[in-house]
Amino acid sequence: MGRYGVDEAVIPYNLNGESNWWHDINDSPLWQDRIFHILTALYGLVAVIALVQLVRIQFRVPEFGWTTQKVFHFLNFLVNGVRGLVFIFRRNVQDLHPEIVRHILLDMPSLVFFTTYALLVLFWAEIYYQARAESTDGLRPIFFTINVAVYSIQIAMWLVLWWKYIPVLVIISKMFFAGVSLFAALGFLLYGGRLFLMLQRFPVESKGRQNKLQEVGYVTVICSSCFLVRCIMMCFDAFDKAADLNVLNHPVLNFIYYLVNSDTQGRKNCKNRR
Repeated sequence: MGRYGVDEAVIPYNLNGESNWWHDINDSPLWQDRIFHILTALYGLVAVIALVQLVRIQFRVPEFGWTTQKVFHFLNFLVNGVRGLVFIFRRNVQDLHPEIVRHILLDMPSLVFFTTYALLVLFWAEIYYQARAESTDGLRPIFFTINVAVYSIQIAMWLVLWWKYIPVLVIISKMFFAGVSLFAALGFLLYGGRLFLMLQRFPVESKGRQNKLQEVGYVTVICSSCFLVRCIMMCFDAFDKAADLNVLNHPVLNFIYYLVNSDTQGRKNCKNRR
């Protein structure tokens, strides 16, 4: 009886001990700094890779000016460089007032991230329609219109929040980011899937067919999954304080969320180096 009583007392103690590791890490300033420094290093590495890619392309084809590929790598460098700076000064960012300034610094790179990968979708859409001998004249105006609309809506919400903090508008802003991420995921699935199926119909002996087929399929799956994860996590962030990504004491959640983004960008840049 006594033995069973001891076991019954030990079991909940162990279970509680195991379930508290998440809170122990989140509440530890040391672990907070370590995790954000790791994220700084990862995003800094991706920024360097993007910059190297940009320089390599410029030296290889300097006569073509700012091509879609060059803009893509420049935006990748910009997004990851800013993210790295925000992470390394995360404690200072957390103390910024008014609170909306912190939201802008943390969320503005997400808008540029959307533009960066929407540019890749545009590039694929142009290839797809050109291969089908269809006009691509309307694609770039649509791309710019979508981006202007997304930036205008988000900046308008930020200005309202700067004037007066409205909790409901914060939720709407996060859900807007979730909707933008879902839209990007659908764009990758639509045009990545179309391009993949088109490449499959090319003759097997076509030069570079297999490599391009694998690259398009791989990037489509990774990028669409990444944006879907962003969408889901932003939905949780909007309605659950425990899932808030814009606070210092959720480093584990931040690590998982931003690691997915860093991994996606790093893999895409590595693919382009081949």
